[in-house]
Amino acid sequence: MRKIKNPFLRREGYYCFGCCPDNPMGLHLEFFENGDEVVSFWKPQAYFQGWVGVLHGGIIATLIDEVCGWAVTRKLQAASVTSKLNVKYLKPLHTSDTQVTIRAKIAASHGRWHTIACSVENADGMVCAEGEAVYYTFDEEKSKEMGFAYCGVEDEQLLPM
Repeated sequence: MRKIKNPFLRREGYYCFGCCPDNPMGLHLEFFENGDEVVSFWKPQAYFQGWVGVLHGGIIATLIDEVCGWAVTRKLQAASVTSKLNVKYLKPLHTSDTQVTIRAKIAASHGRWHTIACSVENADGMVCAEGEAVYYTFDEEKSKEMGFAYCGVEDEQLLPM
């Protein structure tokens, strides 16, 4: 498993709720590549609750959307936008969990449209939510215009062109 480098860190105006480490209200997610999956580990806090002690469903949806987006960013090397997001809540996630694990991988691709499958596990490894997202990817020119050029991993050895 290798840590994915965030290609947006020094981009002016970057303040993503999901992944910007400088957003004081954000989730501060980091991402790792593990084979065909992109994985994130996150520690819930009480201020993200819906019902007492239970993680808010909107936060769970955000976790799914964010990790799915990074699966597209890393695996397809393109800027993208969410077109559709479906979440299935199976069991409550608790704000007292020591860790939540979110896993996403590309399930299908049709041209610029890509379906991403995702799961959210509690600290015991039990799947508590599943998601499916559809993303539209931009071409290389539009991606560069949006500030994206490449998303690498730590210690990556690029082959000469």
